[in-house]
Amino acid sequence: MTVKHILFVLTNTPQIGPNQRPTGYFFSEVAHPYEVFDKAGIAIEYASPLGGTPPEDGYDEKDPVQLTFRNSDAIRRMARSRKLSEVDVLDYDAVFFPGGLGPMMDIAVDPEVKRVVARAWDAGKIVAAVCHGPAAFLGVRLADGTPLIQNRKLTSFSNEEEAGYAQADVPFLLEDALRAEGGDYSATDVWQSKVVIDGRLFTGQNPASAGPLAQAIVKELQGE
Repeated sequence: MTVKHILFVLTNTPQIGPNQRPTGYFFSEVAHPYEVFDKAGIAIEYASPLGGTPPEDGYDEKDPVQLTFRNSDAIRRMARSRKLSEVDVLDYDAVFFPGGLGPMMDIAVDPEVKRVVARAWDAGKIVAAVCHGPAAFLGVRLADGTPLIQNRKLTSFSNEEEAGYAQADVPFLLEDALRAEGGDYSATDVWQSKVVIDGRLFTGQNPASAGPLAQAIVKELQGE
């Protein structure tokens, strides 16, 4: 069986908001998908807008999956993430944007991120994101000029979740921004798992959704 490849695109933003809140990618949203993809035999590579070591947030050593990832060779490789502009997304079967607050600063607006998402989509690849990761889709236009997410079903970290988490720190509310570009947004109760699939667009609502989202991607990649 041909090995499938997935590209994780991570934030380089270490702090956010008027109070300089420390942030980065949310640790469980990398660790849990990594576990799922690795067990399925899917090869994982890492990129970020600037390359190098992505800052992290939310590590929980009581979670055995996170502890395993912390001590893995995979996190050593991630510490040398490739610069996104030097990566060809067509070398991969899927591209995945983990969340954390960091993506709201760089992934949300980075022109190279937008180019990569559009290129992956146009080439028939799976495009996926969890929690604040769907910020990657904002501003992405298809060849005819319409927003990628217009009339597409998707989810992300909800306004209700943000109100109890980081509303004072984020530059905008992701749910509102996705709706404003025509996304058919839905969410479940706060901090509960929800995965939405619309064709090749795969999204998860929050940290609890990261593992289930990865499982859905594996099913699609393996043709189940």
